[in-house]
Amino acid sequence: MLKPKTLKPAPIYMTPACHAKIRAELKRLLYHERPTLAKAAQIAAAEGDRSENFEYQATKRAMRKMDGRIRFLTKRIENAEVVDPLEQQKIAHGKAFFGCTVTVETEAGEEKTYSIVGVDEFDLSRGYVSWVSPIGRALLGSAEGDSVSFATPGGRTELEIIKIEYKALD
Repeated sequence: MLKPKTLKPAPIYMTPACHAKIRAELKRLLYHERPTLAKAAQIAAAEGDRSENFEYQATKRAMRKMDGRIRFLTKRIENAEVVDPLEQQKIAHGKAFFGCTVTVETEAGEEKTYSIVGVDEFDLSRGYVSWVSPIGRALLGSAEGDSVSFATPGGRTELEIIKIEYKALD
C-alpha cells in the first residue's frame, strides 16, 4: 500500500537579525507574559462563577490570542531558513540575491536603496523590501548596470541597478 506524500512546508527565508527577533519574542511570550496571564486567570477563576466573571473571560481570551501568536512564531522558527547576507556574498558573483542591498536609480533620476529581506522583515521606511514583492522579485538575479521593471498600481516602473552590496542587516 502506498503512503500518502507529506508535503514539507516551504522554507521561510529570513536574515539572522529577524530570526533572533522572532526567537526573542517567542521566549518573552513563553517565559514572561503567558505565565503572568495564567496566574491572572487563576486568580480570576477563584473569584466565583466563571460564566459571569468578566475578568476571567477576558483573561482567557487574551491567553487564546497569545497562544495563537506562540503557535505562529513556533512554526516560523521551525520552517525558517536563515540566510546571512555576508555568506551570500561568497556565491553572489555580482548578482542580487536574498539579503543584498541594492542602490537603484529611478526613472526620475532619484537614487534609492533597497535591501531584499524576508516577508517578516518588510519595512519600507528602512528600505527593506520582501523578496516576494514585485520590486524584490524584479531585483533578484540582476547585476550592476542592469535595468529592471515591475508592475505597480500606477503602471510599470523601471529602475537601473547602480550598486549591489552584501552587508549585515539589523
